[in-house]
Amino acid sequence: MKNIGIIPIVPFLFAFMGSIGLAMEPRALLIEIQNRYEETRDLEASFIQEYVGKVMRQPQRSEGKVYFKKRGMMRWDYKIPDQKLISDGKTLWLYQPEEKQVFVYSAEEMIKEFGFLAGVGDLSRDFKLLNPQELALEKENTYVLDLTPRETHPAVSRISLRVDQKTYHIVQVDVIDGLGNVTRTRLTEIRTNQGLPDSFFQFKIPPGVEVIKTPSSSSVGGKGIQKK
Repeated sequence: MKNIGIIPIVPFLFAFMGSIGLAMEPRALLIEIQNRYEETRDLEASFIQEYVGKVMRQPQRSEGKVYFKKRGMMRWDYKIPDQKLISDGKTLWLYQPEEKQVFVYSAEEMIKEFGFLAGVGDLSRDFKLLNPQELALEKENTYVLDLTPRETHPAVSRISLRVDQKTYHIVQVDVIDGLGNVTRTRLTEIRTNQGLPDSFFQFKIPPGVEVIKTPSSSSVGGKGIQKK
């Protein structure tokens, strides 16, 4: 099984933000983000992800299309590597066709664990600013906003957002864990409120595929897998 960790979950928080009017004062920006988040029902985008480990010579790279819908529904159709990650808000499936395996997790526990990341939380309540001063332009004509979770989480030590100066889209999210490993996600071709049906977030297990059920969503990433 490939280690997916928190990679497919964290972008949900920021992809849902859509296009925002970026205030130079970060706390005002958080309010605008939350308002846009509340107005967004679903989202689709293209993505490129890179996992940069401290002991790795080369980053692990993946890409494809991603879809979200409140509450807790998401679908990641990976082109590289060939796999799918789908949640209907109750069950989360990771399907790896080359291995002829599907891992089954509890999406409800994922929602409880990640709160805002799963579409049920509050950004200002769940995160605090690391750069409360006025935002300055960075390279690529973007602003950078750094956040850290208010509650300790082993997979998330800090989150860095890169925001386009002209469109105010969140174009990049860096998630840094406690060991300094970085998961970088870039989103393009973002579209919101397309009316995605709930059925789009269902997964029918193909015949002949091994089903591996896990005790909880926290085991996503290869820990605690139990074959049934």
